[in-house]
Amino acid sequence: MRIVVCMKVVPRPEEVKVNLETKTLDRAGARSVLNSADMNALETALAFRDAHGGTVAVLSMGPPQFEPYLRVALAVGADEAILLSDRAFGGADTLATSYTLATALPKIGGADLVVCGEESSDGGTSQVPPSIAEWLDASQATYVERIVAGKDGTTVLATRALEDGKETVELVLPAVISVVVGSNEPRFIDYDRWAFAQSAKVKVLDFAALGGDPQYLGLQGSPTRVAGLREVRKPGRRRELVTVTADEAAFRIKAEIERVGRVRS
Repeated sequence: MRIVVCMKVVPRPEEVKVNLETKTLDRAGARSVLNSADMNALETALAFRDAHGGTVAVLSMGPPQFEPYLRVALAVGADEAILLSDRAFGGADTLATSYTLATALPKIGGADLVVCGEESSDGGTSQVPPSIAEWLDASQATYVERIVAGKDGTTVLATRALEDGKETVELVLPAVISVVVGSNEPRFIDYDRWAFAQSAKVKVLDFAALGGDPQYLGLQGSPTRVAGLREVRKPGRRRELVTVTADEAAFRIKAEIERVGRVRS
């Protein structure tokens, strides 16, 4: 089985600023990391491969400087890495991103199973994995905790984490799943694979190699528009400084406790 894991390199949330004039995120100066949920997706794919055989490729979209992060995925255990990189892909919202990833899959050898994290830390929409499935007309399952192979090799069983319990669904391959963040413990870098990860060729596909319809790519293919932004400051705790005697302080504290108790009841 050929498994493709879609991975995103994201800025550290605490280091991202918002440009209120352009209505975009200002990532300049923010350090980047592999998206946490995507690491859970990679672990899900690697565990499935270790149990049932096959190969795992990681697929990402972004500038050339994302390549070292894909080499980390190779060192962890992935067999192959592909980067979609072209200015034409820039400014993509979830629709354009899903179209670009789905269009790339046939170009890189296809996939029996596409594994994604449930959401990215810089977007948090959870829209890309189901959208990829729609572009591919493939089976899909969201909020997946674990997968096992079906009996005949043409299906997988995916266990989903729901608000009121769990359910297991059978997906006919090819399929797309999104994995719940924290659903497993991602493995560490295997330093025995470090030499391979550093020397392996990361395949890069640009606009010309990808093909596809330009009207669905990048900013042009992104119907999402930010109408406005405003900064919301976290309200501080109410403070009141009074100078009273110890008896008066005790009386006021008792009265405040009784007042809060009446409000909550």
